[in-house]
Amino acid sequence: MSAADRIRWDKVYKQRARDPYPDPNPMLLQFSPPVQSDQGRTALDLAGGLGQNALWLAQEGYSVDLMDISRIALNRARTEMTVRNLRNINLLQVDVDDIELKSGAYDLVTVTHYMVRDLFPPIKESVRSGGRVIYDTYNIRYLDLVPEFNTSFLLSIGELKSYFNDWQIIHEEEEDHNSRIVAVKP
Repeated sequence: MSAADRIRWDKVYKQRARDPYPDPNPMLLQFSPPVQSDQGRTALDLAGGLGQNALWLAQEGYSVDLMDISRIALNRARTEMTVRNLRNINLLQVDVDDIELKSGAYDLVTVTHYMVRDLFPPIKESVRSGGRVIYDTYNIRYLDLVPEFNTSFLLSIGELKSYFNDWQIIHEEEEDHNSRIVAVKP
């Protein structure tokens, strides 16, 4: 685990400690398959920060792994889990740049505002057949808002879709400074 990354993200979340708890990504509400009472579904919230997506998925009946590098963020997620009486979330402090994901482990993987190109193959491999990825991250137009942002973490227009060209794409958009996709694994 990169100590510098952990320290940086702990500082970010410590500064946001008094901010209201964020809402989940609206794409989850629209595109997450419902969990039937007789089936268990698993989800991964990758680089999930405070876990607002993981918490929503857990409330919907998913068993969720929330992975993030920040101990501060995960502690706040744990507090929110207690408030909401949720027990079906595993909080995992990891440097997601270096993770190994189990093949076919998840019915749903969600990633919001995080992007490392080398992770697309393991993310795709971690999804079961018929499962989906809901991905929402910044594209090159984000430089209009934050000119000093590291371009290594920005997608070019159309790039996100190219990573899932062998999957069924059920939603895709390049809006403003975000690239978004919902794709189902064959």
